[in-house]
Amino acid sequence: MESAHKEHSSWQFMRKKYPSGSIREALAIALPLVISNSAHMVMIFCDRMFLANYSDLAIQAAVPAGNLAFTMICLFTATAGYSTNLVAQYYGADKEHQFVHATMQGVYFILFLFPLILLTIPLGNWLIQVFGHAPELAKQEEIYLAWMILSALPVGFGWSIGGFFTGQGRVKLNTAANIIGCVFNIILDYALIFGKFGFPEMGIRGAAIATFITGFIAPSILFYFMLRTKHVRKIGLGGAFRVDFPMMKKLVQFGMPAGLQLFLDQGAFSFFLLCAATLDEVSLSVNNIALSINGLAFSPLLGFGMAASILCGQYQGAGDSENAVKSVQATMRLGFIYMAFIGAVFLLFPATLISLIASTENSAGRSPEFLRMGRTLMYLMTAWGLFDTINIVLIGGLKGAGDTKFVMIFLSAMAWFFWIPGELLIFLYGGGIIAAWVWLMIYVDLLAIGFWWRWRTGRWKSIKMVN
Repeated sequence: MESAHKEHSSWQFMRKKYPSGSIREALAIALPLVISNSAHMVMIFCDRMFLANYSDLAIQAAVPAGNLAFTMICLFTATAGYSTNLVAQYYGADKEHQFVHATMQGVYFILFLFPLILLTIPLGNWLIQVFGHAPELAKQEEIYLAWMILSALPVGFGWSIGGFFTGQGRVKLNTAANIIGCVFNIILDYALIFGKFGFPEMGIRGAAIATFITGFIAPSILFYFMLRTKHVRKIGLGGAFRVDFPMMKKLVQFGMPAGLQLFLDQGAFSFFLLCAATLDEVSLSVNNIALSINGLAFSPLLGFGMAASILCGQYQGAGDSENAVKSVQATMRLGFIYMAFIGAVFLLFPATLISLIASTENSAGRSPEFLRMGRTLMYLMTAWGLFDTINIVLIGGLKGAGDTKFVMIFLSAMAWFFWIPGELLIFLYGGGIIAAWVWLMIYVDLLAIGFWWRWRTGRWKSIKMVN
């Protein structure tokens, strides 16, 4: 049976331009995904820069409210988006008729549960009040939160429909569609925040509305091209759009732990941000701006994680664990090269990076204390960078193989029973933002050790997602 799998694997990947498990193969998948994620983070960076230029209050509200909203929706969007991994496994198993069914179940999942997602808006507003934020800050946070939760619909569509192409390794179209969506978002963002091009000035509400509207652009483009593929033409529109209950069950079985893991992980991070929002103005501003820089720099790593997930899923679907290991190792090397470059930039130009946003701040960003704290946070980001690379790539590989339950249990336990209790003690006893980030660095490093151990045991090789 094993030799049959190997033979099938060799046939399946003969069509590829590059040797299986090679650096070149990993780069061919990862590079467009890195570009796509970078475009998304540039969009967010511009959004934060516009809001920081609009008012201190706007940028102080956007970061915690945006992360809280993502926490509220990510259980649903990540579960729907796991259809990408199903497509990758079916691609490896050469079961092309299942590509469309796996994709559409992700779309239906987010559609069916959207009314439930809307119920999280009052819950999010309640959480904002619980943390005792200033009334004006809380009001801005609630506006941003509501629109970001509504954005679960386009996000879920994008993750599912985009997975139809990325799961097959056809990543260029997905990248192009996302870049188009990001460009339109930046333009509309600017127009609605500041009241340009004939639009009314709407501040933080305008930023949120722009994100919601332009969020439909990329999935619409991808859906159009999906309908024109041979896979849809073979089974017809009726077959393509039917609800496939066995496939939906498989999506929930493997995707729900992935969604729950992201929910608990993001929940811990949002909890951290809400705690940080109770600090003084300087600490709050430097924390939010440093995290914006962190997101811009580290977002490309998510592209490497997605590449590891796709390649590992394809090879596991083909029954070729040997090349699954090689592909993840190759992706890890690429991630290390990228992170070494970013770390050098952080070490050499911390003040320049901070000033990209801080110079637009009305008050806090001009103080010497702000710049001193900002430099320290940049150095801490450098210190945990390589460990975070291990986390992102190995989480991608394990999810691609279907080992979603371990990822959920280990990461969630570490977040809520190690990281958050430590942060609570630091905030409770006035440790400040520097001490909080040092503890965050320790948490990231320990996660990397745990995921490395799990990957090395090879237990994920025995998981079968595709029959």
